[in-house]
Amino acid sequence: MIWDLANECRSRADIEALQLARLQETVARVYERVPFYRQAMDAKGIRPSDIRTLADVRLLPMTTKEDFRQNYPYGLFAVPLKEVVRLHASSGTTGKPIVVGYTRRDLETWTDLVARMVTLAGVTADDVVQVVFGYGLFTGGFGLHYGLERVGATVVPASAGNSKRHIMLMRDFGTTVLVGTPSYVLHLAEVAEEEGVDPRELPVRLGLFGGEASSREMLREIERRWGMLATDNYGLSEVMGPGVSGECEYQDGQHVAEDHFLVEVLDPVTGEPCPPGVKGEVVITTLTKEALPVLRYRTRDISSLNFEPCRCGRTTARLAKITGRTDDMLIIRGVNVFPSQVESVLMEIEGVAPYYQLIVSRRNYLDELEIQVEVDPEFFSDRYRQLEALEEKVVDRLHTVLQLKARVRLVEPHSIPRSEGKARRVVDLRPK
Repeated sequence: MIWDLANECRSRADIEALQLARLQETVARVYERVPFYRQAMDAKGIRPSDIRTLADVRLLPMTTKEDFRQNYPYGLFAVPLKEVVRLHASSGTTGKPIVVGYTRRDLETWTDLVARMVTLAGVTADDVVQVVFGYGLFTGGFGLHYGLERVGATVVPASAGNSKRHIMLMRDFGTTVLVGTPSYVLHLAEVAEEEGVDPRELPVRLGLFGGEASSREMLREIERRWGMLATDNYGLSEVMGPGVSGECEYQDGQHVAEDHFLVEVLDPVTGEPCPPGVKGEVVITTLTKEALPVLRYRTRDISSLNFEPCRCGRTTARLAKITGRTDDMLIIRGVNVFPSQVESVLMEIEGVAPYYQLIVSRRNYLDELEIQVEVDPEFFSDRYRQLEALEEKVVDRLHTVLQLKARVRLVEPHSIPRSEGKARRVVDLRPK
């Protein structure tokens, strides 16, 4: 089944003609309404009239996560706040979130694109869909929720946590589709087995997974443990949220919603376009966003594009599975964590030294983060209660900023390895 036949099965010439028209409209709009882009384009000597072909997108300035931080909270918006009907946000490196806004039309577009994405994965009006993403400022929960309702599915907004309850709901409600992060759904399989329930005997037949990077091997393990079809999807808060691309039943790349997003894959060093099938950094320009149009957003994600029509009948470009990132951001259970983010928190706490390491491991299919931090020599004490209070303070402060409960281990002064060059802030012990 295809949700939007007119846009998912266009000829390549028609797709590119529509993209060019919408790109020209977007560039003219941001130049007029967003001072940041007007100044950036003026600095490059570019005017909206210079965008005559799709290739001319390379004339436009890039947008980075740092630009969102520098313009926090509403500096990149193209409409007055009274036209924004919803705000979402993702974590940033300084404790300030990356704020994104939506007009009513943006929400309609988002809902429709998620409906398209879940339909190509195989969701129908006959399904009962249990969402185990967290709800709130994170775009994953609400983004999937309204798109699933648009196709007529019965939605169970279970959110994250309380794993045993999830198993009960699946059994009692007849859940046929799971939506969440791959690591958490694998953990749910173990919880079910501990409760004496074989996950393969539950009615779940399909999983839609995003929110964190995962290997194809992890998705295959999910399929084995649950007896379901595990599909991958992709989206970023900065350009919309989930719905940018997703897999169909053939699992041969994620179909990009090209009528709403212009996706480039560039050499991360030279900035030159990569040929189809060659991996590079994914760069996305929104083509229909009203509240927050974005030009050439550097996602830091590594992938490639395939423009050949798919066996499912869709003709849109397909994005290969994300294989890594060009920066040092960690994704722990769907939450973005930066070493500099941790550092900014530690610098505010009296009693700890500016020497730390992030130890990332995996237990029971769930990523775990331990932060080892040295105690300041002047504060160091053999009195357990004093150190325990300091540790609790660090944990609470990190939880406030990261929205993630990390394990903190205070270590003796001078126990973290020093380096004459770049410090090794992250020790990743997860299986590759």
